[in-house]
Amino acid sequence: MCQGILIMSKSCLKFTDVTFIYDSAGEPLFEDLSLHVDAGWMGVIGPNGAGKTTLLKLAAGLLDPAAGRVTCRGDTVYCAQRTDHVPDEFGQMLADNARDAQIIKSHLDISDDWIDRWGTLSHGQRKRAQIATALWSKPAVLAVDEPTNHLDGEGREFVAKALSLFDGIGLLVSHDRELLDSLCRRCLFIRPPEVILRPGGYTHALAAIECEQQSIENLRNVEKRALKRLQREATKRSQLAAGAQKRRSKRNLAPRDSDGREKKDRVRVSGKDATGGRLRRQLQGRLDQARSQLGELKVQKQYELGIWLPACRSKRNVLLEIESGSLGLGPERKLRYPHLTITPTDRIAITGPNGSGKSTLIRHILPLVNAPKDRVTYIPQEIDMARCQRVLEQARQLAGERLGHLMNIVSRLGSWPERMLHSEMPSPGETRKLLLALGMTRAPHLIVMDEPTNHMDLPSIECLEQALADCPSALILVSHDERFLNTLTRTRWNIAEDHDSAGGFMLVLE
Repeated sequence: MCQGILIMSKSCLKFTDVTFIYDSAGEPLFEDLSLHVDAGWMGVIGPNGAGKTTLLKLAAGLLDPAAGRVTCRGDTVYCAQRTDHVPDEFGQMLADNARDAQIIKSHLDISDDWIDRWGTLSHGQRKRAQIATALWSKPAVLAVDEPTNHLDGEGREFVAKALSLFDGIGLLVSHDRELLDSLCRRCLFIRPPEVILRPGGYTHALAAIECEQQSIENLRNVEKRALKRLQREATKRSQLAAGAQKRRSKRNLAPRDSDGREKKDRVRVSGKDATGGRLRRQLQGRLDQARSQLGELKVQKQYELGIWLPACRSKRNVLLEIESGSLGLGPERKLRYPHLTITPTDRIAITGPNGSGKSTLIRHILPLVNAPKDRVTYIPQEIDMARCQRVLEQARQLAGERLGHLMNIVSRLGSWPERMLHSEMPSPGETRKLLLALGMTRAPHLIVMDEPTNHMDLPSIECLEQALADCPSALILVSHDERFLNTLTRTRWNIAEDHDSAGGFMLVLE
């Protein structure tokens, strides 16, 4: 691998007392955030809606803080999650025959004709084009949001190799643990209201935080035991003080009981009660200090993850049956498929390289499914902004038990449902959660997810995997995540090159 092709001037990125709040939010997303970032890649980790994309946009100058400042010497480039539009300088990058441009295009396997057939490119190919253009522009700061979304195994290798060439300041939001471990020298964990920076890749940095949290938990337990001992001692002292007060009291003495009054007076002048009162006050001070120390030991709250899927199995024998045929994928390119059948208990993985027609096949079979439309839950690979807004409005219109159920699902996927419902526009990951949750409330007979882990944070992926493992409905997953597919599916529809048709593909049942 060629290294150090993109030589950057020495620079740094600084956040100084940055506070940021969206107009529709009730509280700041970041408050008094100070951060110094040097050259090298920094992973940005956190649940959907925590502010990862917002942090990248602040770094790139696309958002202005409400207070504080973000400073950087040199140009900044932000690579968004979406791949709807052709990058502004993509044509110039393709036309550039300089050595650096050729290396970038080679590492990302970019073809010169992509700009002319952008509409037919897979999202994975578009993502590589987006990253290539960003690297070619040689910014001082490169903020990349989910670069491996939509990519097959080969595409991920292309992207990892290309990003490793970058010598400037890199901010990386990704759910790809291998990429975070291989590229990043440090990781920033966004856990509102905290932001925690630790050295190393994702695995190393997370282990450090977990170790710290365990140490804090152990110290809390020690402090709790000490507090209980002090509380028991304080109770004992209070009881002794109450007894002494009773002994001193003349309230129940007869008016002419001079002997009794003399005894009470001798108790008063003994000095023991004064000493006891002083010790009691000292103990109360220790008790207050112990409570204060315990309150300062903050342990990261652990939210329960996992989803209950209220799916029901269809009583029909077959959900889909279509004869063999072919689908057009563009000029002189097509996908051939054999006779296909889906039963109510099938769990199918659809695999193949980018651009081989996986999403096209899904769109072809969905209208042919033998089930009511509202009993088919489909999560597409990409959701445009207009659809995101419609999904949000649909969720806002729910009420009563169904709204509570939806909010419970979203919460167990690791997002804050109230914040999401009051946002102007949910993030792509949040939109997928909303769309999935809305479908679950209708007890689907079939769940179809195209690249289900795209835009999802790591806890959400693990939660989704656990939930789908127990789902009784039929399941179709299009994914490049082999671990995810191996856990959840039993049948594979694999798309490979069709050697009998130039530029074509063929679906093989495995």
